[in-house]
Amino acid sequence: MTSFDTSPQLNVWRALLALAVVFVMLATTGWTALRGQREVTPLQASLKSWSHGRVHGHGLPDPDTSPGALARFFATLTEQEQLLLARRYPLAVGNMNGAPVLLRYRANRIALFKAAVQERKRMHDSRLSPEGQQEAGRRMHRFESLMSDGRQILAFDPDGSGRVAEVFGDLDEAERVSVVVPGVDTDLLTFQRTNRSWSAPVGMAQALYGAERAASPGTRTAVIAWADYTAPAGLGIDSATAMRAEQGAVRLNALLRALPGSAPVSLFCHSYGSVVCGVAAHALPERVADIAVAGSPGMRAANAARLRTSAQVWAMRDAGDWIQDVPYLEVGGLGHGADPVSSAFGARVLSARGADGHAGYFEPGTESLFNFAEIGIGAYRSVRCAHEDEACRAGLSGTAMAGRA
Repeated sequence: MTSFDTSPQLNVWRALLALAVVFVMLATTGWTALRGQREVTPLQASLKSWSHGRVHGHGLPDPDTSPGALARFFATLTEQEQLLLARRYPLAVGNMNGAPVLLRYRANRIALFKAAVQERKRMHDSRLSPEGQQEAGRRMHRFESLMSDGRQILAFDPDGSGRVAEVFGDLDEAERVSVVVPGVDTDLLTFQRTNRSWSAPVGMAQALYGAERAASPGTRTAVIAWADYTAPAGLGIDSATAMRAEQGAVRLNALLRALPGSAPVSLFCHSYGSVVCGVAAHALPERVADIAVAGSPGMRAANAARLRTSAQVWAMRDAGDWIQDVPYLEVGGLGHGADPVSSAFGARVLSARGADGHAGYFEPGTESLFNFAEIGIGAYRSVRCAHEDEACRAGLSGTAMAGRA
């Protein structure tokens, strides 16, 4: 699942809010902290190896340097030299903002193969419980699936529950780029699903990509299913606070600043993903034209102006979405603030007709997906607003992309 999911758990949310003061006291005194040494992760090991590498007799650049500087470094290398680095340091290169997109795809394919081999060994490790061996099998199959021909994996980290991002379309040549930011319970194993595929990140992105292409066949679009942050697991302290969102916002902005070209970018943020987008908003690069949230528990802001972004802010919520019963407030760090679809918030409120609850916003045939696609291609005058006064279109230029059918 990629979102808050069952209404009976609303009582858990309310209980967490009621315990806000106690939690803050525990957190600030360190009683809730988990301390201890962690093993070096595969990505950390790859980055460490990279730090000792050399090319043309010189050391390799710091992977944390600016994406522009890294892009210039890779541009000095031949294709063979680039591939050599990808083979030696697949996780480092595959997650390196600034490395060429196609090279990242190839590096992550290598990293996925190595991770699948490791999980295959763990499937038969007698030191693991039967449940642990089954988990290894599920991870192996997911890694093999991500390696399928034609898949474009922009980021991959097998550590813990895992992180991943996948691209649909040609990111290098896109005229418009859309980024899907999912919510709670998103990890490697929930990245895609067969049943109700549009409720998981891959299906969300595929549905949006298809809708954008249908809306404007002549517009080159690309959509990123971005699950490259550690999302909260279930409804608990992590989902009620901004801690995961703050970490995710840093990663999201790093991705956005490393995207190739200068095409406008639209963010589509579902459930807790809207918290990530809200926290990230003030630091978004200028090319981000839109932040569209669906089924949001709040964006950690009292109103759209407090987001401090030049991007257009859009919001929608299906009439049957249980998230509307979550208290829209923030107390002692718990809760995510004002309701983005309220008139006081100031977002442009869109119709979500047909979404059928919290997980259906990307289902083909819904007005929610239609609206997302129109935003994604920049056809603002075509969106369907939630209210008859159509205030959500006021003041917009109504860009119509060249080639729009």
